[in-house]
Amino acid sequence: MIRRLLQRDTLSRRIALTIVAAMVASLALNALFVQVAGIWARPPIERTGLLEQIAMTVRVLDAAPAPLRPQLAHAASSPLLNVVWKPQRADFGLPGGGIQIKVNDDASAGREAVLQTLLGTGRTIETYNPDDWPAGSAEGRYVALLQLADGSWLSFTPPERSWGLEIRTRIAIVILLGLIATVLVAWVATRQLARPLQRFASAARHFGRNLHAPPIKAEGPEEIRQAIIAFNTMQAQIQHFIGERTHMLAAISHDLRAPLTRMRLRSEFMDDLSQQDKLVRDIEEMQSMINAALTFFREDTRPEAPTAFDLSELLQTIVDDYRDQGLDIDFSGPARLVYDGRPLGIKRVIVNLLENAEKYARRPRIALSVGPHAICIEVSDEGPGIPEDALERVFDPFVRLETSRNRDTGGVGLGLSSARAIVREQGGDLTLRNRPGTGLVARVELPGV
Repeated sequence: MIRRLLQRDTLSRRIALTIVAAMVASLALNALFVQVAGIWARPPIERTGLLEQIAMTVRVLDAAPAPLRPQLAHAASSPLLNVVWKPQRADFGLPGGGIQIKVNDDASAGREAVLQTLLGTGRTIETYNPDDWPAGSAEGRYVALLQLADGSWLSFTPPERSWGLEIRTRIAIVILLGLIATVLVAWVATRQLARPLQRFASAARHFGRNLHAPPIKAEGPEEIRQAIIAFNTMQAQIQHFIGERTHMLAAISHDLRAPLTRMRLRSEFMDDLSQQDKLVRDIEEMQSMINAALTFFREDTRPEAPTAFDLSELLQTIVDDYRDQGLDIDFSGPARLVYDGRPLGIKRVIVNLLENAEKYARRPRIALSVGPHAICIEVSDEGPGIPEDALERVFDPFVRLETSRNRDTGGVGLGLSSARAIVREQGGDLTLRNRPGTGLVARVELPGV
């Protein structure tokens, strides 16, 4: 199972690798901090590497006569260790609080065992850390005092480290380094994992706007690739179903023309002129419905290619065309708005909404606005409106409202269905609502720029 997990690019493998990488990066940063901690940190004196030097100096000065010890101590000093000999301990002027170590024969482990090995037994050592000096004192340093056999004292002082870090600061740095490493690794891993998901989501949105969009390239972890393959399969099935449905309905609508033509010819031989007129009107209405259906299906099979265009200029052109026909339409919105979409389809939608407002209402107007996530086009009027329970039903094919729309001047009931289909193909939506006073508002929402 572990071998299969390591061989396949799966989400569980990436998550496991992310955790391991975060741990390794955290350990690496902490190891780097430990390596440079000799400059900043304050380790115990046995970790400074000075005990060996102290032991060698003690042996030399212990065997030398007292008058020569000051000179020998000076000669033993180096940039890494300052050695001073004094007859009395009080001559050093050290503060209280140091740690006294008595090297005994029973030392078996730890610091005492190291000192016993280097110096032998029976010696007294006092050690001072920088923290033993008063807070903020500039004299804070490491000091080791060692008593010689004749009762005199030697002091060993390494270079001053007043810039050292306290234990709490070191712990905070270690935790911070671990968090930084984890966040960096998680950020990189998340970006690597999010890219195929973002491409998948973008392609899915594109398919929502264009049913003829190409399939998505399968990439990323195994689970995401399987989801993409399943989505491509579903997309192909939907495209096939829509194509078959469209061709079938178009064929049916086309084939209905022949019997309608025969009915029209036979009606010419009817003796009852009243019944003949009624039959001709029914035939013409059915012919109009068939023509509208064929146009609707034909446009569904040949979608318009998206292009960048000035949406505001397109709406103003529509308004100018209506003004040339004597219909004054108000327009409000930005003077220029570049949008990437299907201009002919949007023009058909707006024209359809304006024609409805012209037939069934008065004073139509267009308002264009840009929001944070969408572009809105509102076509409003001051007509009778639509009953609230029919605001959605009017989008169904071949639905006409007799109570609020003029049946004699109306179409076949495919205008709003076609308009909503065009808008939704571009990732937007078309909705209707009644104005608080009187009139209707048709709101076209398109994806934001």
